[in-house]
Amino acid sequence: MVSMIETTMFGKKMKNPLILASGVLGMTRASLGSVCENGCGAVTTKSLTLEPRKGHDGPNIVETECGLLNAMGYPNPGIEAGLGEFSGWKRSEPMIISIVGKDEKEFGMLAAKVEDAKKALNAAAVEAVISCPHTPGYGMMAGQGTPECVTAITNAIKERTKLPLIVKLSPSVPGEVKVAEAAEKAGADAINMGNSLGPGMKIDLIRKRPILGFGMGGLSGPPIKPIAVRCIYDIYQAVDIPIIGTGGANNGEDAIEMIMAGAGFVGVGTAVYYRGPKVFGEMAKEMEAWMNKNGHKSVKELIGAANE
Repeated sequence: MVSMIETTMFGKKMKNPLILASGVLGMTRASLGSVCENGCGAVTTKSLTLEPRKGHDGPNIVETECGLLNAMGYPNPGIEAGLGEFSGWKRSEPMIISIVGKDEKEFGMLAAKVEDAKKALNAAAVEAVISCPHTPGYGMMAGQGTPECVTAITNAIKERTKLPLIVKLSPSVPGEVKVAEAAEKAGADAINMGNSLGPGMKIDLIRKRPILGFGMGGLSGPPIKPIAVRCIYDIYQAVDIPIIGTGGANNGEDAIEMIMAGAGFVGVGTAVYYRGPKVFGEMAKEMEAWMNKNGHKSVKELIGAANE
């Protein structure tokens, strides 16, 4: 029997449209498998760079009165060690490899390494992150949120891998619709809208210093959901490729709202902090309960419903 929230991504079945966002419990194949056991539909690895990175000095995460601020700085073992760790994926849940580069040349090199390892990886897609608001040399701090940069990065990746490409955009930059259109025109297969918002800051009143080691960080969690929903809504009207809605979804009704705005899938990150890894299975049940109550038989019929 087909579940009402079952869906597909790039031809691969998903038991639900909930995807573990990059940077959350994604450092090892075992941690990704554990998230799958807790009910997610697909997983995204930790973002991988060409060389190993220590990341920013701690503290890296601080809770505020309205969500989380984080400034991790992309700590990771580097692309080669990372791909070695994630190789041998045998679970049915699709695995997305997240990559992050300083420019289109680096993105192309990363994509080539993923392509070379794709049989061993059994990956469903590659996700290019161009939207981090708090890491010098990458994402928003490297000026990657323009149509021109997105076009160059997308072209570089598509030239080096045959895997489907997801481009992860930022809600922090005006003109995200133009950026999404540029990504689609250059050959992107999906848009992830989006990432943490900011950067923002929280100050320790006793020390009279910013709490985060980097000083500032990206805001995530429920406070940014209205912005994410609006971005999804606008992009849905402008592109024909699938959208992953990421940013503030904390329960099943939040996920339904993003889907009605135009998302085919929902990225879940900060909710894991608030509700634990079991949040995926719980959100899936909450989605089903809402759909049963309101007479909907398939989650696919809700995609973009608010645009009609």
